[in-house]
Amino acid sequence: MNRPSIHLVTWSDSDLSLLRRINTPAMRAHVGGPETEDQLLRRHHRYLTLRGGRMFRIELPDGEATGSVAFWSRVWRGTDVYESGWNVLPEFQGQGIATAAVQAVLAAARADGRHRWLHAFPSVANAGSNAVCRKVGFTLVEETDFEYPPGHLMRSNDWRYDLHAPVANPA
Repeated sequence: MNRPSIHLVTWSDSDLSLLRRINTPAMRAHVGGPETEDQLLRRHHRYLTLRGGRMFRIELPDGEATGSVAFWSRVWRGTDVYESGWNVLPEFQGQGIATAAVQAVLAAARADGRHRWLHAFPSVANAGSNAVCRKVGFTLVEETDFEYPPGHLMRSNDWRYDLHAPVANPA
């Protein structure tokens, strides 16, 4: 499959509608289910004011929004790292969009330059996101209990990507 042409666009006020499209039982099945309107508004505000990373809308060349992808700073096991997460709307899944978006966000995190490692923590049951991690070249560190959403542990895979390694294009 050819790599799809996508653009990452910095998150803006107008992306609240995209956040609402992502907030469905199917899209949020692996992360605690849909959020309330108040939770969505707080999340949107966090995305707009994100420090130590960047939040993006994933767009096709014609400007159609297909999902979101981000990276942000956190401490994991005593080390400052980036974490990344992504969502691709159901009608765009299976087309390589998440893989292309994660590759683009790795480049953005590498350019940001604060940390060597970028981690992703998909649920062990989230086959699609675990496949993206494999395709992009993350290393599976371990299966672990990960707190998300806050107050709830989920069984996740800890995938790690070395931002200091030579750039490869495995996907």
